[in-house]
This record gives sequence, structure tokens and C-alpha cells, in this order.
Amino acid sequence: MTAITGERRTVGELGAYVARPTDSEPTGGMLLLPMITGIGAQLRAYADAIAATGVLALSWDPWHGHSIEDRGREELFELMGQLTDSGVREEQEQLLDHMFGELGLERVGVIGWCMGGRFALLLAARDHRLANCVAYHPTIPAEPAPNHTEDPVALAAEITAPVSVVYPGADDLVPRSVFTALRETLESRPDAATNVSLYPHAEHGFMDAARRDKDNNREPTRQSWAQTLAFIGTTAGEQATQPV
Repeated sequence: MTAITGERRTVGELGAYVARPTDSEPTGGMLLLPMITGIGAQLRAYADAIAATGVLALSWDPWHGHSIEDRGREELFELMGQLTDSGVREEQEQLLDHMFGELGLERVGVIGWCMGGRFALLLAARDHRLANCVAYHPTIPAEPAPNHTEDPVALAAEITAPVSVVYPGADDLVPRSVFTALRETLESRPDAATNVSLYPHAEHGFMDAARRDKDNNREPTRQSWAQTLAFIGTTAGEQATQPV
């Protein structure tokens, strides 16, 4: 794997974590949208792993400097209830502008986990610059939260990029009916690929550090992450420009 450097950075007034390979100048990148834990050690490790494949990884900071490392989950859940779909997209598009502009990237995709998975679908539906969209166990409840003003299932029809969705069959937050509707919407798109991975016994948020070593989550974590890195490489990485 490629050697990388990782650092916290400010993009305008937004905080971010950037990981990049040290032995090459990447032309592709991924915007990472965290789960509720924010830019903690877990997300930085994901960013580092993506960068080690030769792709720049830039992480959005939903909590503006805070994470699970200095806030409890209860407080973070309260903060999550204050996020608005339009507000977070404005921040995420600022980061995309930075990646395409100042960083000079030619291809940028988005990957999100849990709440970030939902935001990844919404961002890809609205911003067609994206080279891919990866949604890990996206939190799409049957009854939208009060601050959820946009429907990611309906809007998924507008995504023009290839999409990879990872769904845990034992998800206690997202009913199978929601996943099925999302899958059908994505597969109805006429011109973009849809990859769906269903792990029958995995839990919601199985990639979370507190859950991924459970017996029912260990193999889904290992398998899905390997597949995700390959998907990133062929859609946003150097492999995206190489003939077969």
C-alpha cells in the first residue's frame, strides 16, 4: 500500500481531515461523510485506508471541531437533530469546490456511513460532478425525522454516478421495505450502475468500531470494505482512466 500523510485542515470556515498519498499527486478523491461519531480515530483510519490506494480523502466535519473523542453519543444525537439537509449540503459542496478547485482533482466521489450515508445519497442526487456514491447502512427511517426535509429514496432517481449501497439485514433503524424501495429506485436509472451488498445478519452501523468485531459484523466489515476500496479505485482512482 502507498505511504500517506494525514492532517486536520481548515477549508474556509470549515474543518476537515485530509489524507493523501505521499509518493504521487492524486487526480482522484473521495469526500467522506461521517457517522454520528464525527472525525474521530475511526473515520481518520478510513480516510487513511482510502488514501493508501492512491486517492485523496477529505472528511467533512459535521460537528465543527468536536467528535466522539470529546462528546458523548447522547450529545451528538442532539446535535444531529439540528442538522438540515440544505445546510449540510452547502458545507459539503464547499468542500467539493475546494477539491475540484484548489486541490485540482479531476474525479471526486462521496462515501458516507449511517447519517453520512443518507447525506451521500442526497449530495449525489443534487451534485452531478460526483464520480461515484457509496452509502454504508444509510440511516433512512420509515418516518422521516423533523429535520429531514428531503427524501433520499425518491431523489436517488436523479443520481447520475455509479452507486454502491451496503445494507445490513438486521438493521433495526431502516426497515427492509425502505432498502427495497431505494434499491428499486437506483436500479430504475437507465444509465448508471448500481451495486448492492446485503449482509443478512449484520447490524445497523456494523462498521462502527464498537460493533465491527461482533461475530455477525466481522465478515461483513471485512468483505464490504475490500469491495468498497475496489469500487473507489475503478470510479475515482487512477483505474478509472485506464483501459481494461
